[in-house]
Amino acid sequence: MAASRKTLPKKQARVAEPPAADALYNVSLDKGLQVLRAFDAAHRTMTLVELAALTGMSKGSVQRTVHTLQVLGYIGKHPQTRRFQLLPRVIEIGFNYLAAHPLIRAAHPYLSQLANASGETASLTEAVDQEMVYVAQLLAPKFIPVLTPVGMRIPMYCTSSGRAFLSRLPEAQARALLEASARERRTAATLTDVDAIMKRVALCRKVGYATNCEELFLGDMGLAAAVIDSAGRPVGAVHVSPPTSRWTMDEAQKQLAPMVIECARAISLAMTH
Repeated sequence: MAASRKTLPKKQARVAEPPAADALYNVSLDKGLQVLRAFDAAHRTMTLVELAALTGMSKGSVQRTVHTLQVLGYIGKHPQTRRFQLLPRVIEIGFNYLAAHPLIRAAHPYLSQLANASGETASLTEAVDQEMVYVAQLLAPKFIPVLTPVGMRIPMYCTSSGRAFLSRLPEAQARALLEASARERRTAATLTDVDAIMKRVALCRKVGYATNCEELFLGDMGLAAAVIDSAGRPVGAVHVSPPTSRWTMDEAQKQLAPMVIECARAISLAMTH
């Protein structure tokens, strides 16, 4: 893979605090999930001290939580370094969501058609807070400059899928999501001004698809359209990621945008039947 991919922002420490007057809130479960979420590509193995620093928990609390997750089979120790790492059993949690998701089931044949027709990788994303998470992907056989596996999260503000999703929300809601985002300048091309991004969102609303050209990763473009439910609310977005080594944006808009729009429309119709 190309080395153009930038590192995602570091996680912010979050101390588990139960909502006020919520007697049912389980703090121990919150801590367990914090520990599991702390591991990522930048933190594949960690010590108890590192986990405590990343989660904002005390070392004693982290030790008890990690021990429980070890007993359950979700965390183990690296055989050489003896540092803690996730174990394959963690996949079960996310897989159960993917396996039972009606949107993913409905989208699969249309994503396959899009990937075959375009020759580029076709992906389906859903919104999580101010980000989009990959929930399905059909890989093209051609070289792709950026690895974007299922489960990866990308920001809304500088991606085609995020802007497509925002375009189907009420304008005030879309603006609020953008204003709540940490709009980091990922490359020289990244738009971070809310008004400038809203102009792109408005254009997507008009033409039916959104674009991004090297705003998240160098060498990578995106064209996306929103998937909507029967009430016209966005439930996700379909996008292709043509590399700048094979496409210009003008070429991609002429040839790929109609395919992306049709794919999103077909999935939207499938979801209503």
